[in-house]
Amino acid sequence: MSYDAGRFEVIVIGAGHAGCEAALAAARMGCETLLLTINLDMVAFMPCNPSIGGPAKGHVVREIDALGGEMARNIDKTFIQLRMLNTGKGPAVHALRAQADKFLYQHTMKETIEQQERLTLRQGMVEELILEDGVCVGVVTKTGAKYFAKAVVLTTGTYLRGKVIMGDLMYESGPNNQQPSLKLSENLKEIGLELVRFKTGTPPRVQKETIDFSKMEIQPGDEQPKYFSYETQPFAREQLPCWLTYTSATTHEIINNNLHRAPMFSGAIEGTGPRYCPSIEDKIVRFSDKPKHQIFLEPEGRHTSEYYVQGLSTSMPEDVQLSILRSVPGLENVKMMRTGYAIEYDAVVPTQLWPSLETKHVPSLFTAGQINGTSGYEEAAGQGIMAGINASRKVQGKEPVILERSQGYIGVMIDDLVTKGTSEPYRLLTSRAEYRLLLRHDNADLRLTTLGYEIGLISEERYKKFEHKKSTVAMEIDRLRTTKIRPEPHVQQMLTDAGTVPLNNAVELVSLLRRPEILYSHIETLSPSPFELNEEMKEQVEIQIKYEGYIEKQLIHVERLSKMEKKKLPEDLPYADIHGLANEAKQRLSQIRPISIGQASRISGVTPADISILLVYMENYNKTAATRG
Repeated sequence: MSYDAGRFEVIVIGAGHAGCEAALAAARMGCETLLLTINLDMVAFMPCNPSIGGPAKGHVVREIDALGGEMARNIDKTFIQLRMLNTGKGPAVHALRAQADKFLYQHTMKETIEQQERLTLRQGMVEELILEDGVCVGVVTKTGAKYFAKAVVLTTGTYLRGKVIMGDLMYESGPNNQQPSLKLSENLKEIGLELVRFKTGTPPRVQKETIDFSKMEIQPGDEQPKYFSYETQPFAREQLPCWLTYTSATTHEIINNNLHRAPMFSGAIEGTGPRYCPSIEDKIVRFSDKPKHQIFLEPEGRHTSEYYVQGLSTSMPEDVQLSILRSVPGLENVKMMRTGYAIEYDAVVPTQLWPSLETKHVPSLFTAGQINGTSGYEEAAGQGIMAGINASRKVQGKEPVILERSQGYIGVMIDDLVTKGTSEPYRLLTSRAEYRLLLRHDNADLRLTTLGYEIGLISEERYKKFEHKKSTVAMEIDRLRTTKIRPEPHVQQMLTDAGTVPLNNAVELVSLLRRPEILYSHIETLSPSPFELNEEMKEQVEIQIKYEGYIEKQLIHVERLSKMEKKKLPEDLPYADIHGLANEAKQRLSQIRPISIGQASRISGVTPADISILLVYMENYNKTAATRG
């Protein structure tokens, strides 16, 4: 028997990384929110790598923080190691990565959720969506509880018809032997959503006391770490090292001799796996000429013996996994605590979504995270906060917030998903962003804090601090443009020591800072600023000046393309009737239903000629509409 269990404004299904951000955003924006999860002990659980960040992914975490989300604050509270990657390269690819205390991370996030006003956390297995006149108005759980809301956000991760695979062993399961969600998939098909089958995997975990670290290279954290959240103040914390080793010739031999037992080659796995995070057996086959592959040993927490074997994701049988592990230098006598496995699951074809992440077929139903075909905690959280924001704004009768590709990696990811779709689990890469120099790790606050403040997720106090930072940076850059330095002896000596040519005559400080060899610290020594600048401000001054020419070029390109984004397309445009459009363009435009000319131009199969025809058609369409009033 079913019963009316309560009424809310927003319901979020699933309390993984997408669900946590969606529910917190909705509640913080003033909506009475219900967060339903299969198991309360698995809130914000990390079923795979116990880490946050890295190239592109770390940028997303900073963007979530700039918008007012929680992931950055949570990892800053719970990290056991912080490292800035790619420091030898330009600022566009600098990326912060944190090793998390896996258990503390999930418990801290759960505590945050439990203490959030207007947010109710409840255990329950959702099996059906409630539709009225085609609009999603609630959910039904396995126990018959009916919860009603004005918007529903699906963030089911890898639980939809989840199937764990290890060699010949296959069984229905969510990650980490949790209950899978079996009936909701069928319900989604019944209401008209197209699903696809994807696969991901995880490596074995091994016991710390049985690892010989003397045969490995230590990977320590940064001595003076930077943090993900702009709100985190520096503090002292002991960091734990990670360790680097490599596969051996014996590893490759074991895998090649057991390929007949590998599910991905035997045909047992039907789902498509992530190209950018392949299993070890896939790597050995695809890169057969490579003599060894990197393996990282990463602690899962301060108070556990479990180590994550990064780079050894596998679905081989358990006995083969143990042989593989013991063929790796430093793991000759290792004990395996958990077996690696592959997991198949259902995902929604993301071209069925508007850029707001609302489904086109079912109004008031939003989806976010791995259900949209992505991989990774960060990608999930980035979608989650946007889905939570837009579900709330839908409830409040406001226009959705849609990040453009030039505003953030979150915007790049969502646009890629809803415009192009994905044939495999989607992973964010810096190469996916055409405006990489604008979308840097260091300037996420400058790009998105004002938006976070306007939608109600950034506090007044935090916004004032942000405005102070922005104005101080601007004043210091202006000072460097108007202050000259003369070729005095101490100046010439410093320039010579820095490896750059001395001055012939007086120059503005800004010209000096543009030299590759000169850092802001040199300028600070020659001409101390009258303004009080912290390290973030100094970094911002240096980057904005050194890369000014490149940044201006990208901004001009963004401005040109933004005109295309501003040319909106009606949802009901009859593409099939537009004379001159190629048949493929008619089909793809009718399927995706782009919201702008800009989005239409990025659809696979739509040519520049099709866009020209569409522009002419829209000009006539708008004239006709204006005539009709």
